[in-house]
Amino acid sequence: MNFTFLVRLRKYSLILLGVGFFNTATAQTFTSSNLPIIVINTTNGQSIPDEPKISATMGVIDNGPGTRNNLTDAFNNYNGKIGIEIRGSSSQMFPKKQYGIELRNNLGEGINAPLLGMPAEEDWVLFAPYNDKSLMRDVLAYKLGRDLGQYAPRTRFCEVVLNGQYQGIYVLIEKIKRDNNRVDINSLNADENSGDNLTGGYIIKIDKLTGSGNGGWSSSFTPPGRNGSQTIFFQYDYPKAADITSQQRNYIQQFIANFEGTLSGTNFTNPVNGYTSFIDTDSFIDFFIANEISKNVDGYRLSTYLHKDKDSNGGKLKMGPIWDFNLGFGNANYCTQGNPEGWVTNFNSLCPQDFWLIPFWWNRLQQDGAYRSKLAARWKSLRDNQFQTDKILAYIDSVATVLNAESQQRNFVRWPVLGQYIWPNYYVGASFQAEVDWLKNWVVNRMNWLDTNMPKVITDVKEVSEIEVSVYPNPFQQEVEVKYTMQHSGTFSIQVFDIVGRQVISESESREQPGTYQFKLPKQDLPEGVYYYKASTGSIPISGKIIKRQ
Repeated sequence: MNFTFLVRLRKYSLILLGVGFFNTATAQTFTSSNLPIIVINTTNGQSIPDEPKISATMGVIDNGPGTRNNLTDAFNNYNGKIGIEIRGSSSQMFPKKQYGIELRNNLGEGINAPLLGMPAEEDWVLFAPYNDKSLMRDVLAYKLGRDLGQYAPRTRFCEVVLNGQYQGIYVLIEKIKRDNNRVDINSLNADENSGDNLTGGYIIKIDKLTGSGNGGWSSSFTPPGRNGSQTIFFQYDYPKAADITSQQRNYIQQFIANFEGTLSGTNFTNPVNGYTSFIDTDSFIDFFIANEISKNVDGYRLSTYLHKDKDSNGGKLKMGPIWDFNLGFGNANYCTQGNPEGWVTNFNSLCPQDFWLIPFWWNRLQQDGAYRSKLAARWKSLRDNQFQTDKILAYIDSVATVLNAESQQRNFVRWPVLGQYIWPNYYVGASFQAEVDWLKNWVVNRMNWLDTNMPKVITDVKEVSEIEVSVYPNPFQQEVEVKYTMQHSGTFSIQVFDIVGRQVISESESREQPGTYQFKLPKQDLPEGVYYYKASTGSIPISGKIIKRQ
């Protein structure tokens, strides 16, 4: 294949994607910024590959808020070795590349270090906003994710110089990793293959196979509405496919299979052994809200992470962290489209031919009245507080003010895409401010649509249990003590069930007076594992989980 043909092939590909040759980078002089500056140099100007990471040096200049950063200043935030590679999937077609970075010592070993005020770690992402001409969709999404009280990656805007050439505005982002300051779950080592050690922690993702090592498994539950042979493929993210043991693979596959089987079953709403015994419902609700606020066309089907800690530390499957929102907030002109109406969870019915579809979970959860009530209450609380429309708009304005001071002008000289369609833009603004104003207007309309279409809080019915129950020790080895408080006289009953819903203990006792009582459950020769209890006085039951240890 000769060079002329390669050039023509590249040009043809770009035109097909709506980019054309107007994206040719423009050289310019860059000396200082109101943003931090990151300077990267590869050995002899070596081109950065998709993989593996190559060695380079990186210096970071950050003189603090309100202080100007000059390219001639000392590297005062980081000055050392890195490994660097191009990252991303569809974004790799754009001339402005994004990079995965590993901080290294002089021996080439990974090291942890804090960058731009974020907690120390070795792995980072330099994200390159390109088809998002507001430059802030990912940053906005992660900010809203943190406002939910869930972990979402921290971010810092910066300007990048690579091998002496100005590269424009980037966003330094924490890579999703198991870490006390990131996905805070227990480590899982190769020798942890039994008991509680085996139960966590895991990070699983649903995504394209690009760069994943392709390790994982397909769900036995096909995505609803497909018009082909599409499946849901779960990938090992932590431990990596090369590191996870056969026992660990079997455990997490079986756990998710049990969750999916229970959720699809006729008894899925059972408060003791239904789907809530497997998942942290609050995290699923927050993940749903984050993807629906942004109307993220990739939501639930790509860049979708789940994690599970050890049973002794909670042990339920949680959604998140959220990731990848450059096509959210109205920035996609296909399938769910960029208008502010409609549910992302309807993706399969809108695009059944797409290779990556959404699991059946989300519409099934909505069939549970308790889930809908919890979602309604969460939405109302958020709208009354941190998700007030004015607060979101104020944040967008604050980001735009910083970028509009100078850096966005340099960025769009380097990458002259304003007023041009870049795949898959739904809206094309003639200026940075036009893009920001359109984003703000979209957010207003989206929040109004969600207010109308979210489940509503029912205020005329109160379901309050008449008892308080505690079960201890938990985990237990021999005996279990039950302490309960009754508001009225009556019969207190408690049943214990194993993981598949079989009753293994049932006790009851009558009390003629309200008050606090306690008793021990009879000793049982129960195998090690997880059990669930349901206690009541004939009214609304209380349920929970207890763990048997040998």
